[in-house]
Amino acid sequence: MKYVFLCGDGMGDYPVEALGNKTPLQAANCPTIRKFAALGETRMVQTVPDGLPPGSDVANMALLGYDASLNYTGRAPIEAAGADLPMNPTDVAFRCNLVTVTEDGIMDDYSAGHITTEEAHALVHSLQEALGTDGLTFHPGVQYRHILVWNHGPAECHCEPPHEFTDKPVAENLPAGNREDEIRDLMEKSKAVFADHPVNQKRIAEGKKPATQIWLWGQGNAMQLETYKALYGLGGGVISAVDLLKGIAKLAGLEAPDVEGATGFLDTNYQGKIDAAFEILEREDFVYVHIEAPDECGHMGDAEKKTFAIEEFDAKVCAPVFQWLESRGEDYTLVLCTDHRTPVALKGHTSEPVPMTVVKGPVGNIEKQAPFDEEVNGGNAQGMACLWIQDILKNASSD
Repeated sequence: MKYVFLCGDGMGDYPVEALGNKTPLQAANCPTIRKFAALGETRMVQTVPDGLPPGSDVANMALLGYDASLNYTGRAPIEAAGADLPMNPTDVAFRCNLVTVTEDGIMDDYSAGHITTEEAHALVHSLQEALGTDGLTFHPGVQYRHILVWNHGPAECHCEPPHEFTDKPVAENLPAGNREDEIRDLMEKSKAVFADHPVNQKRIAEGKKPATQIWLWGQGNAMQLETYKALYGLGGGVISAVDLLKGIAKLAGLEAPDVEGATGFLDTNYQGKIDAAFEILEREDFVYVHIEAPDECGHMGDAEKKTFAIEEFDAKVCAPVFQWLESRGEDYTLVLCTDHRTPVALKGHTSEPVPMTVVKGPVGNIEKQAPFDEEVNGGNAQGMACLWIQDILKNASSD
């Protein structure tokens, strides 16, 4: 039995006037996704436990069968694990975004115009040279996503994710609480480091958004998870462009291969990602393929791009994976899911229920279509995602 999970991050949404009052999931040309919904069991599930933020960290943990309310410490420690950054018990990891803030203090772009990884690395290295110390280390990541490891750092301060207040004043969303001044001071000092940096000068000359400063958030101490081998007797891996998912994978004892050209956006290497998934499935029985692009387009507030991202997920991930599974003629379980909603109208996450489908194959050459969108079961949750996943996987060791 092969267990294959396909996750389109942030696919859920609200009706959009420009899409004929349909959601991107309803407007998209996604025949394979709708085939899955017709051939399997589709439910609306809750991915975010009460009291936790609707982030991709908490929600993807749920889709992997973990109840984040039991062991979640913060987003950044997971990403640190994904980047293989060692953390001492007294270390606090922060997510360190490169962002664009306007001169009048508006959060213009949480991703600094989706800055390239090469450009970002040059900026983060300069940041480390200027502000780093023995207990304060900036580690470069992918595109705009980086990590600060701060020994005895302020873990309890509230830090708002920058993607949750795009186009809004920074002053109303600054870190607040215990030791807030220290976090604000680092963010303020980064402005001088970036102001005349060659990377930003070049981006401005090319008509692109500069990285004007860092934004710190998602902090916490190191996190632990029980492994998939211990829980379900399964080995396998997670295919993703982002350190967050790689971190969850490594904490779960799963592989997290680096795929060349995997960017977390519309230009990602889809073929490389499914090839990596197939390679793992030839050796192991579990793989989780994560596609970030729909979420990024939701944060951009671009309904057309988000719809296109869903169509790309359908054509370049769902269709070839389904064909591969069916061609083997062997038993499989396929889970189609999304972690949360990222409404283009809000440019941020919400914790409302999302659809999930489970297909037990092989199913043969049957052409059916059914809805996979936010109106399944009238939009009402039919349980927690983590519990359904646990139920699906609990018999894996005996398959």
